[in-house]
Amino acid sequence: MVDTKQSKQYAFVVQQLTAREIKRKYARSYLGILWSVLNPLLSMVVLSLIFSQLFRRSIDNYPIYYLTGYLLWQTFTGATTAAMTALVDNKMLLLKVKFPMDLFILTRVYTALINLGYSVIAYIIMLFVFQVPAKWTMFLSPLIVFFLFLFSLGISYILATAYVFFGDIKHLYTVSLTIWMYCSAIFYPVEQLQGMIRVIIWNNPIYTYIHCMRKAVMVGELPTRIEWIQMLFWSVGIYLIGYLIFKKSRNRIMQKI
Repeated sequence: MVDTKQSKQYAFVVQQLTAREIKRKYARSYLGILWSVLNPLLSMVVLSLIFSQLFRRSIDNYPIYYLTGYLLWQTFTGATTAAMTALVDNKMLLLKVKFPMDLFILTRVYTALINLGYSVIAYIIMLFVFQVPAKWTMFLSPLIVFFLFLFSLGISYILATAYVFFGDIKHLYTVSLTIWMYCSAIFYPVEQLQGMIRVIIWNNPIYTYIHCMRKAVMVGELPTRIEWIQMLFWSVGIYLIGYLIFKKSRNRIMQKI
């Protein structure tokens, strides 16, 4: 059982490790953390120029439609890709300092969440630019992000464990992310698709988070009961599965590292 003092110590460690991760990421950049604001804006401009005319009849306010999906997708991929190598990257600290191993995985996922926070600045600006009216359902956004955080953490536990024993998982995951991205309807409307591919996308957890966020921000609608169940199922379910896999492999991880 972790007492209050230990909890504060662990929270401090996560904070310090997160600051280190952010400094490392932007160490050779003049603009630094500002790229978390500029990247989504530049991506939105490019994709909007390409696809806005193509989908103008089926998607209202395409730039916001795309940006909503892009930010959640980038948070997920940034978190899981970085967390996958967290244990191997910090093996010297793991061997010298008695910190729980999962703090290193948690730090990488939390860092992606911090980056999302900076990107939200650009997102809010774009909501004003494209005249998206304020809606009370927007207050649900942090809850949807929390569901995504839990899901990302669960996937990260699985990937970080697998990477210790099987380094090629990094390359396999990169390929998988490309397929996953196209099945998440980030830059196209899923309503135009038919058959099995549409069923696959509707049952894709990342698409569920993106779809519910778009409804809350752009339409002012609450997720349906089925969508709430899906988000809760995927978030809690994957988190528990990932943590159990990591916990059972903890001793073998230390031996392998």
